[in-house]
Amino acid sequence: MDKFVIKGGPRLQGEIPIGGSKNSALPALAAALLTDEPVTLRRIPRVRDIRTMQRLLVDIGSQAEVDGETIRLHTPRIVSSEAPYELVKTMRASSLVLGPLVARTGRARVSLPGGCAIGARPINLHLLGLEQLGARIQQAHGYIEAEAPDGLRGATIHFDRITVTGTEDLIMAAVLARGETLLRNAAREPEVADLCALLSKMGAQIEGAGTSTIHIRGVEMLHGADHTIIADRIEAGTFLIAGAITGGDLKIVDCVPEHVGALVAKLLQAGAEITQTDASSVQICVPKRLRSVDVTTEEYPGFATDLQAQYLALMTQAQGIAMLVETIFENRFMHAQEMARMGANIRLEGRQAIVAGPSELTGAGVIASDLRGSAALVLAALAARGETVIDRVYHIDRGYEKIEAKLARVGAQIRRVE
Repeated sequence: MDKFVIKGGPRLQGEIPIGGSKNSALPALAAALLTDEPVTLRRIPRVRDIRTMQRLLVDIGSQAEVDGETIRLHTPRIVSSEAPYELVKTMRASSLVLGPLVARTGRARVSLPGGCAIGARPINLHLLGLEQLGARIQQAHGYIEAEAPDGLRGATIHFDRITVTGTEDLIMAAVLARGETLLRNAAREPEVADLCALLSKMGAQIEGAGTSTIHIRGVEMLHGADHTIIADRIEAGTFLIAGAITGGDLKIVDCVPEHVGALVAKLLQAGAEITQTDASSVQICVPKRLRSVDVTTEEYPGFATDLQAQYLALMTQAQGIAMLVETIFENRFMHAQEMARMGANIRLEGRQAIVAGPSELTGAGVIASDLRGSAALVLAALAARGETVIDRVYHIDRGYEKIEAKLARVGAQIRRVE
């Protein structure tokens, strides 16, 4: 099991390029099941979750050709409508094949997903929506079984709460349904809009992508397409915080600055100097100690829950007391206990963390518990005195491509130990 060994202290300086979005690539890969023609996807990050999804699609019937960051998928026919537990137990995004399989074949059998232990993240909203589209749903032996032998039909669906994967799943189901579908209280995340852009290239009729109301007119069939995935806003945000926590001078390139607008606003309030140097680059410089700024996680365009752990690490080095309120997941402060072992002053009260800073962090042996929590431990280690050893970094490999190499190129003393 790989580990990271990090010696804290150096200021990060230079440029870090941002790769394609994992959270955008996963639904795009699933969308390739909707057509029997080839779909070419570019700027696919080479991370563990992508490899897992690719293996799942091959099991279902896709032919996959991989050339660097480009994947070409061709699914002339579905040979299996099942997503088995053995493949999907480590990845919650596996539920994204549910909508495409029911839409194309009228049947799907998908294991209840696994993934990070940061909260329940039930898929009941996916299932309720599919039932409204005409599918029959059963749950038994850890699997969801959905059937629509006569095909899906359009409906008006109102999500009781915002769900990104639920919105994506039902969009993919609705594009081949008979009639019109209206999704209300839909997720507005950039990854949802990117999926809609791909589906539109494939011949889907979608209006309102990026808004809370999405209108879909079902079509009989979709065709192939060539699509480039958007930049990973969570990776961009993580590296912006890396620049801030080390008092560095970093330029984040190949990103979409507006996608990290909520984080940038908080960093500016904290005292960082941030400049958008061009349409796809952001420069961060921290000339003095940051001050504490409260954060409450929200759905996009609010502060992303996937950046909360990294921001908590930053607040351990800021002057004052910050309150972080987590509204999306109920168990997303597992990294706090490991940071406390490094010297952080953090008190947990239900869904909020109270951080008093600045704390002098010292290197220690810590264990990564989830994807974003492991990134937060890397950031804390960059600011700590001495050497930190982070165990179970397979978590970070699920969503960051060679994070240690990118950090090392801008001055971090970090290495992977197998």
